[in-house]
Amino acid sequence: MSKELVGALVQLGAERGIDRESVLQAAEEAYAVALNRRHSSVDIHVRLDPETGSMRVFRARRVVEEVLVPGAEWTLAEAQVEHPETAVGALIETEEMNGDMGRIVAAQARQTLQARLVQIQRDQVMRSFAEREGEILTGVVMRVDRRNLVLDVGRAEAYLPSTELSPLDTFRIGENVKALLLEVRTTVRGPEILLTRSHKNFVKKLFELEVPEIGTGLVEISSIAREPGHRSKVIVTAHQVGLDPVGTVVGQRGARVQAVVEELGGEKVDIIAFADDPAEMIGRALSPAPVISVVVDEAAKAAVVTVPEHALSLAIGREGQNARLAARLTGYRIDIASDGSGTPPVAEPTDGEAVAVEGEA
Repeated sequence: MSKELVGALVQLGAERGIDRESVLQAAEEAYAVALNRRHSSVDIHVRLDPETGSMRVFRARRVVEEVLVPGAEWTLAEAQVEHPETAVGALIETEEMNGDMGRIVAAQARQTLQARLVQIQRDQVMRSFAEREGEILTGVVMRVDRRNLVLDVGRAEAYLPSTELSPLDTFRIGENVKALLLEVRTTVRGPEILLTRSHKNFVKKLFELEVPEIGTGLVEISSIAREPGHRSKVIVTAHQVGLDPVGTVVGQRGARVQAVVEELGGEKVDIIAFADDPAEMIGRALSPAPVISVVVDEAAKAAVVTVPEHALSLAIGREGQNARLAARLTGYRIDIASDGSGTPPVAEPTDGEAVAVEGEA
């Protein structure tokens, strides 16, 4: 290999975002693979001098009591001629081949090297995305099928499965889409970038983009409960005296929260101020329903909430949604009764299937 060829390889690597050391290591591995294939061996390795382009070829020999693989093994007596301190079991490196490989070996090495550089580039891209898990990416829809949206996110393709879409989401080819990077995973087809728009953290990250005070730590999103396409409830708290966390997140004339709602396709979003008292927090979580009283059992993580009879349906929500979200948001089992009711409806703080809520809906 010439000095000019080494320079060309390094330049090629730079164009693909691959550092010099990785390119040279890949070249050494590619030529070693070609030589091992030619000599039906596995013990040949190569060292490349990046300054001169010269290549040195080595074999690693194991010291054994009886040679079974000539060329790959030495007897102890043979090894001690050059390495007096050696012992049985040692691996000794010897330089006994020159770097003149011939055109066939060189061609095989170049082919292996090209494939290796492609793999290195793919691995680097995937590592860079893996470091961004939990961030919002913006991609362009390239393909649409029954199971996935395939998005171009710059240096790679990403998958947005239909199961990770909100019921309100509809996208066409060529549209820009924001989504949360959920996971970079390994499959039988290779690494995949998996996105989501249904995860509750997608809502959190959207607010972080719209509300600078969240990024600076003045306001914190303490908890989120979400049923994608329907409603999200968000608890916010302020870390600066006198700062209104709800007003900060909602924005002037509701501009900040409206930007999030528009990105979510019209999904309703309730912003709720944090309260240290569990009873007060549960009452706020049931917003927009008015609450008469909340009796909390701390040991059982349960609460009984009394609401005006005319507001019972509002407190429970359609198909129990409001009560269910309040239970997930606070972590309490919530029993809801009207001031003139007998049997209380129940909402459990689960993130699983929808909880059945007795009473009016």
